[in-house]
Amino acid sequence: MKRLLLLVAAVTAIAAQAQSFPGSKPITIVVPFAAGGPTDRVARDLAEAMRKPMGGVSILVDNAAGAGGSIGANKVAKAVADGHTLLLHHIGMATMPTLVRNLPFKVETDFEYLGMVNDVPMTLIGRPSLPANNFKELTAWIKDNNGKINLGNAGIGAASHLCGLMFQNALKTDMTTVPYKGTGPAMTDLIGGQIDLLCDQTTNTSGQIEAKKVKAYAVTTAKRLTTPALKDLPTLNESGLKGFEVTIWHGLYAPKGTPADVLAKLNAALKAALKDPDFIKKQEGLGAVVVTDKRVEPAEHKKFVADEIAKWSPILKAAGVYAD
Repeated sequence: MKRLLLLVAAVTAIAAQAQSFPGSKPITIVVPFAAGGPTDRVARDLAEAMRKPMGGVSILVDNAAGAGGSIGANKVAKAVADGHTLLLHHIGMATMPTLVRNLPFKVETDFEYLGMVNDVPMTLIGRPSLPANNFKELTAWIKDNNGKINLGNAGIGAASHLCGLMFQNALKTDMTTVPYKGTGPAMTDLIGGQIDLLCDQTTNTSGQIEAKKVKAYAVTTAKRLTTPALKDLPTLNESGLKGFEVTIWHGLYAPKGTPADVLAKLNAALKAALKDPDFIKKQEGLGAVVVTDKRVEPAEHKKFVADEIAKWSPILKAAGVYAD
């Protein structure tokens, strides 16, 4: 009888918590990359857009970088499942199962999927002192300097790393890859001339391109972009790298076991944020496309990630790279 009473009390407490969620306790969105990078930018814009539909509660961003994004993801997987700790991750959710050996969690079963946020094109950019002024000149420069070129990325498994792998494979050349704990510091070194090239998300490059702090060569989409800062850039596909297309996506997650009522409130707040005119404007200004299709639903989000895991696993295994 005592155990039954304790169980009833626990269930009642959980139900009460779900009904009052989020209460006055802040919500934290964990970003598994360094501050100042593209995923961090998306998280901070999303936090602002979700605050109102969540009743005005504070929504904070916590950067927990390292190990291909698995450190931050593990922090959320092991967090209390009450809806107050969330994860914003990109395509790394699909690459971690292959890249990170002895991954301390399972991507497909240790999280509650809340919905997709956006799709983000990428841009190939170079240091401002690079002699090449267009993609044709860049390929010639790369050929002349084969083996001497430094290509930055935000760490193994990051979007910039995946794009860099595909770029090297497409050109059939080898570059010295320089991993950072985020593309924020990588961008700083690119502007300063410490590295030569970077393939990064438009959320992180548009402002630098517009300010002419870096040289821009191409975008990774099938079609040219319409964003003012990027509209004159050719695609890598039209530049001669046939079939080259990389688009990075972001999704929102909660720890496994988060109450259904809490998940419903979080999903509703996410959907409201994705319709927020200010959020849409900010994302469009960065070249990102806010998700409006069925992937905003948890089940479709989960199916999409499973398909992405199947897509990237053979590519990464063939490359023989690991994040640990």
